[in-house]
Amino acid sequence: MSRPNQKNSQTNNQIDEIRVLKLTLHGRHIGYLAGFQNGRNVLSFTDEFKADSSRPTLSLITHPNFPNSKNLMSQPWAKNQKLHPVLSNLLPEGALRDLISQGLKIYIDNEFQIFSYFGQDLPGALITTPMEPEEVPMSILTTHGKAKAVKHKVSEQENKFSLAGVQMKFSMKEKDGRYNLTKNGGLGDWIIKTPSTNHKHVPLNEYTAMSLSDLAGVDIPDIKLIELSELDNLSQINLPDEKLAFAIKRFDREGNTRIHMEDFAQVLAKDPHEKYNSASYEQIGKVIYDYSGDGLADAQQFARRLLVNILLANGDAHLKNWSLLYQDQITPRLSPAYDIVTTSVYMEGETKYALTLGKTKEWFSVTEEHFQVWANKSGIPWRAIKPHIDDTMEKVRSLWPEALEDLPMDEKHKEKLREHWSKLHRDFRIEVR
Repeated sequence: MSRPNQKNSQTNNQIDEIRVLKLTLHGRHIGYLAGFQNGRNVLSFTDEFKADSSRPTLSLITHPNFPNSKNLMSQPWAKNQKLHPVLSNLLPEGALRDLISQGLKIYIDNEFQIFSYFGQDLPGALITTPMEPEEVPMSILTTHGKAKAVKHKVSEQENKFSLAGVQMKFSMKEKDGRYNLTKNGGLGDWIIKTPSTNHKHVPLNEYTAMSLSDLAGVDIPDIKLIELSELDNLSQINLPDEKLAFAIKRFDREGNTRIHMEDFAQVLAKDPHEKYNSASYEQIGKVIYDYSGDGLADAQQFARRLLVNILLANGDAHLKNWSLLYQDQITPRLSPAYDIVTTSVYMEGETKYALTLGKTKEWFSVTEEHFQVWANKSGIPWRAIKPHIDDTMEKVRSLWPEALEDLPMDEKHKEKLREHWSKLHRDFRIEVR
């Protein structure tokens, strides 16, 4: 008989160290997130949460009416280094993530540590609380072999809020015309997007695009442009020589109440880096029509927004820029629109939108027929969509050309947008008088 490998025996007997977060949603304890020293992250749901047929919705895939939700929740969700997409997509990307990682002195892909740091002010209503080692139940310690719970590392950096996305943006509380970064568990009621050092006049661009969207019948939150001088306690970041920031009201907050939401990368369980290439607008449309509390109304609004994004030359309407909102804690509805920007003025030669619609991504070749293909593939009656396409075009053709003249978008950007309108297929072309 061969002797056991001594090195493997030691490895098998090794006890890993874990840090554990308690997850709560609307005051309900729903599960645990365990971060192992070897980089493995494991999300487990409590038995009470799994057994409750009227449980609050963490994600559409945990909703009792969603196919296979029972099986999905029966076993822990494990990932190496990164978190499961339902959690990973709550974290910032790009420059803001770099800033936070540097402040915490951690590796940029240490998602457990970043998630732990942001746990009191994540998007939506999920809250995470570090657990003391003695509080961790044995079932969590034995999920993946033997483990020993240890204390969490203390993060001293302030301003603990998380906003998914790649732009520099901050959750701030407005009081008497001043905007302050939230501290000590306070909830911000506005998202403030500062000017970009890479692209000129982005706040003016977004304010204009969102305003035009509103005129076209798109549901948007309150928006405004504010002076940078009205922002207090702003983090030390590089800013260009511009005076205005873009502010959008948070629809996942009402005073001190958290309203849960999730973007479609979470809904479809896609990692953040897959937001451009892992799904189509047909898939989003089908989910909205099949599972929304008012599937038809939300599908009609979704179609209107799809068209508006094409008309505004927004090539960035990817999975993370569409969300579901759980106003009653359980039922999904399409959230108000956000992050609508005329991206073509910054991306030389850009001619495509983010995801496939009716087998195409080309702005200048898309027709009403492509929307009919989209509706059919999404399972939505075309007769219920076409009037909203027609109404959108009637509104934009009658209102946009004059409105654009008075909106604050940079004049060169306005000219490029008007040029974009002239190149669209005749179904969607907008004449400038």
